[in-house]
Amino acid sequence: MRISYILIPLFLIFSFACGMLISILNNRLIDFSVLEYKAGKPSILLDDEGNEWARFEQDRREAIKFEQIPDHLIKAFIATEDRNFFNHSGLSWKGIARSIMVNIYKGKRSQGASTITQQLVRLLFFDSKKTFIRKIKEQFLELYLNNIYFGCGIYGVQAASLRFFGKTANQISIGEAAVLAGVVKSPFNYCPLLSPLASQKRRDLILSLMRDMKFITGDEMKTERGINLKIKDNENKNLAPHLKETLRLFLEDKFGKQKLYSGGLQIQTTINRKTQIIAQREFDKQFVLIKKEIHKNMDGALISMETSTGEIKAIIGGVDFLNSKYNRALQAKRQMGSIFKPIVYAAALNKGISFSDTEIDEPLEFGTGPVKWKPNNNTGDFRGQMTLAKALCFSNNIIAIKTLLKVGCPDVVSLAKKFRFSSQINPYLSLALGCVDVTLKEAVASFNVFTNDGVYVEPYFIKWVKDQWGTKLWKFQPDEERIINSNVNSQVVRVLSLGIKRYYERTGGKIFKAQAMGKTGTTNDSRTCWFSGATPGLTTCIYVGCDNNESMGNCIYPVTTAFPIWMSLYNQLNFPNRDFTVNSSLREISINWNTGQLNYNFTDPDTVSILVN
Repeated sequence: MRISYILIPLFLIFSFACGMLISILNNRLIDFSVLEYKAGKPSILLDDEGNEWARFEQDRREAIKFEQIPDHLIKAFIATEDRNFFNHSGLSWKGIARSIMVNIYKGKRSQGASTITQQLVRLLFFDSKKTFIRKIKEQFLELYLNNIYFGCGIYGVQAASLRFFGKTANQISIGEAAVLAGVVKSPFNYCPLLSPLASQKRRDLILSLMRDMKFITGDEMKTERGINLKIKDNENKNLAPHLKETLRLFLEDKFGKQKLYSGGLQIQTTINRKTQIIAQREFDKQFVLIKKEIHKNMDGALISMETSTGEIKAIIGGVDFLNSKYNRALQAKRQMGSIFKPIVYAAALNKGISFSDTEIDEPLEFGTGPVKWKPNNNTGDFRGQMTLAKALCFSNNIIAIKTLLKVGCPDVVSLAKKFRFSSQINPYLSLALGCVDVTLKEAVASFNVFTNDGVYVEPYFIKWVKDQWGTKLWKFQPDEERIINSNVNSQVVRVLSLGIKRYYERTGGKIFKAQAMGKTGTTNDSRTCWFSGATPGLTTCIYVGCDNNESMGNCIYPVTTAFPIWMSLYNQLNFPNRDFTVNSSLREISINWNTGQLNYNFTDPDTVSILVN
């Protein structure tokens, strides 16, 4: 047996008595308001409207003054923790004696303080890091209720009330007060965020104790028991979780863990709450359908960015963050497929080729000897003569390769390098079919060049970081450059606008009022399905595919996988009524998009309007 186990309760009493004596001599009470000192200030992530959407913190604490604590909340804790709180001097002598005897019997410290005051003293006096003597008068119960742990990093009744019920402690009901009092015995078992059913049963027990002590009437007990426990839904809990994790890693590396979790940083992100919520909802809904159809372990990602600034307004890094924190929007690299083709045609226009020019869709063969390359179309057939405009709209492979041959690989590679792809771009004929590995962030940035009148802007999700005093610690430096002239860009955009009408027709989708353009992309064996689409103000890119890059199966196309996500998202957003930029040097003509001949018979389904020099 150790003497120290016997002396611990005596030392507790001695410490408490000394503290009270010092405070009396100094005409002030001991101030245990160490709450802020311990917790520090959380770092806040702000959306593009300046509202909090997430935070990084070690503990969540909110202090409340004794006079603001409702009577029924105090009674709930007294009924649960210390029925004689207002009748003893703060020390339960029977409890102390019992603790000493049990500790002596077991030869170890197995029982501790039992009253609220003793628990508070044990909590505060044995932490050498805390300051004891302060100027503000605090009552013991106030201190206890402000420091007690409720699970999930939540300390104090005020923080718990706000998180559990969405209201301050002085607004909660009797039943809600009983919930708080019930958590204290075992936060892991009774925290309503973790175990709502157990928390409700525990609440009912506390209500019985309150009735037994005549703190409430029997009718009040029955009424409160009849109310199902309702916990405030944290609307930010599942908002952009992959991005939050990416931000955590970046900010920890940039500023250190201590500053991130307790330094009160203000992080201005570019996320738009409405766009993010709708994108996540439609993404999740579509993946439920996709997995039923394809029966594979599918995943994917989405990024929506503001056209002119590069600000990312919505980002989804995968289907299930809890099972995989891997951010597919920023980390996964996949072949671009046909969403690369607009770059090929932009290079062709730079050479003086026109979208009204025609080529023959026919079998091709490259190479000599036994190793030959015989490219094919996704449809598996050949359509004969067609304009380059139709070839881009229909994502024809054969004519894309022929166009690359006319332009020359060096010129296409030279233009492609301006799009800031991180992977090497090889001067092969397969480049026409998008044999370039990119992240989704790189893919959306490349398509956004066309949306933004030929100007590249780098996508980003943090504008700046400030410290708790408002001093700017870091600011994003944008990368911006014109890489396609406006004349060429306007011509590509017009054809991409024709293409999206075709996608709507194939899916029976509702066409919204805003101008739009888009491009599908599919890689070999349907390993990846892409869709890049835009209005004049917002560009979005989506991919669907297996993480191990295996085939999704036959007849799996973007128009039935990625495109519906884009369509559902854009149909729920409000866009300004404006058009894509059209260079004033261009003129509009109507042609037959098979023969390239002028045709102003607008009832003819093969008649389309394009822009030419």
